[in-house]
Amino acid sequence: MKKIEIFTDGSSLGNPGPGGWCALLRYKGFEKILSGGEEHTTNNRMELKAVIEALKALKEPCEIELFADSTYVLKGINEWLEGWIKKNFKNVKNVDLWKEYINVSKNHKININWVKGHSGHRENEICDKIAHKEASKRK
Repeated sequence: MKKIEIFTDGSSLGNPGPGGWCALLRYKGFEKILSGGEEHTTNNRMELKAVIEALKALKEPCEIELFADSTYVLKGINEWLEGWIKKNFKNVKNVDLWKEYINVSKNHKININWVKGHSGHRENEICDKIAHKEASKRK
């Protein structure tokens, strides 16, 4: 399995408001940046969308080190998702994205790492800047 590093961030100007997301994928020293956004969304949706879009870009099963500053994404994946599935996502926000995450993540081995946002972490700062720019384009 290929080993990939993925760094993600999401942004919204207002919550809800215009939003943007960014993912930086790294394989053997090569980096690829993906980004996008939506007119009316939330920060949590953009954080999760960044992860989903990064996973969708992979063409084969990979071993992934995922880095995000979102405790929503971190806890969603590591702690809450299993329970949400058992209760059929009753009273869970962003069900569409969580179901999409399940689908796009199933062939990968993912280890998620929390990074402190706005702390000088190179890749997080890049993703934050691009996600904010994407949100600003939709203002």
